[in-house]
Amino acid sequence: MAKAKDSDKKDFSTEEKIKEAARIVFYRKGFAATRTRDIAEEAEINLALLNYYFRSKQKLFEIIMIETLSGFVRNMITVLNDEKTNLDDKVSEIATRYIDLITKEPDIPTFIVAEIRSNPDLLLNKLPIREVLMNSVFFKQHQQAVAEGKIKEPNPLHFLMNLIGLIVFPFIAKPLLMGASDTNAAAFNEMMEKRKTLIPVWIKAMMQAE
Repeated sequence: MAKAKDSDKKDFSTEEKIKEAARIVFYRKGFAATRTRDIAEEAEINLALLNYYFRSKQKLFEIIMIETLSGFVRNMITVLNDEKTNLDDKVSEIATRYIDLITKEPDIPTFIVAEIRSNPDLLLNKLPIREVLMNSVFFKQHQQAVAEGKIKEPNPLHFLMNLIGLIVFPFIAKPLLMGASDTNAAAFNEMMEKRKTLIPVWIKAMMQAE
């Protein structure tokens, strides 16, 4: 009985090891440029073992993509559906959460952007993004603020696009921004820390009614 448990544990460990290796390689190279051999080498296993656990690169990629987006979206949904916070609080919380997340995983934005452009239907079919957004507490709070004349733009997507753009774009353009300004990685991360407090101020100035 103990042997069976050990075997199951070993199998689970190998599967997770492959997934983590795939995550690293896909983030770095994207789907098209990644070979299954690259993943096997990163996981330090032979190609036959990788194929035993995951039948195709496509299948493995879908798992990694959905897990990545699920985590990304789940974080936002938690904030957007918090009934105890107002719009200003939500902006501040989203800015802080995502700057912290992307600082730790800097390849996530370019990976997501590239793959969203390649296969948006996969994400829309697997993740109920539209339904969650339109039924969120954030959406209702935004509508109420528009009705009360506190926000001038009636479309909540402009609100979210402005917010996400201010958070994500600097990370996508990081090599260019660092090269153009002769900024090192530590200084760049310090700038992003400051943006946690600056972004809510900018969003409020952009969206509020005059």
